[in-house]
Amino acid sequence: MNFPRLLAVLLLATSAAMPQRTREVIRRDNVTIDVIEEGRGPLLVLLPSLGRDSEEFDPVAEQLAGAGLRVLRPQPRGYGHSTGPMTNITLHDYARDVAAVIERENSGPAILAGHAFGHFVAKMTAVDFPQLTRGVILIGAAQKKPDPAVQRSVAIASDPSQPEAARLQALKHVFFAAGNDPTGWLTGFHASVRDAEVIARDATPQSEYYSGGKAPLLDIQGAEDPYKPAAAADELVEDFGAARVKVVRIPHAAHAIIVEQPRAVADAILVWVKQLP
Repeated sequence: MNFPRLLAVLLLATSAAMPQRTREVIRRDNVTIDVIEEGRGPLLVLLPSLGRDSEEFDPVAEQLAGAGLRVLRPQPRGYGHSTGPMTNITLHDYARDVAAVIERENSGPAILAGHAFGHFVAKMTAVDFPQLTRGVILIGAAQKKPDPAVQRSVAIASDPSQPEAARLQALKHVFFAAGNDPTGWLTGFHASVRDAEVIARDATPQSEYYSGGKAPLLDIQGAEDPYKPAAAADELVEDFGAARVKVVRIPHAAHAIIVEQPRAVADAILVWVKQLP
């Protein structure tokens, strides 16, 4: 077989082995939810960080789907074809969006994995819809009482109207470990999505979502994330016990852990999922 033909066969085989990615729009009441879908197997829902697109999970989602999971990524309201009220809302509204996606799948409870802001939605969903929740994965979650200086940096970094130099400094402070390039995150923050999510987060008392219900918890932390410093690494274990909470700290990663260390994040998820009842 000549080389061009061999290459074509290899590319075709590789493509056939890759989980097919599709999209579907789900409707509930006055909300539409644009969902990226791939893979077959136990259900896992990925929820993105503040003001950002769930397509940022691409490398993680591809690995998880390839390892035998059914991976769903609802786009936040305001992204893609996702629409719905974006004022006078709480985390309970976002939780209902996630629940609609799980119910539409009709294959049993899901593992909920939220990155940064997404972890608030994952925990809220687990509280409001325990029957739809098999486990909760927190990726780059904030500590219970975050440093106000860290919160200010997040606000600057995620605000496209701020000067680029200030945003770059804030990205280096919180989102990216030393030596990791933060410039890719100067773009990708959607102002209206970010604003709606801040409204929902601030309108929801922490006591309503913090526990994540009673589901098993995996807390994946960047070892250089100032939102979850080493001193606070085990606070969920202290609050809910080692039988319920597993902590994984990933080196050379900060708050943007899913793009800094996507393979390590996916590996940690897969190991934990195999241990779930």
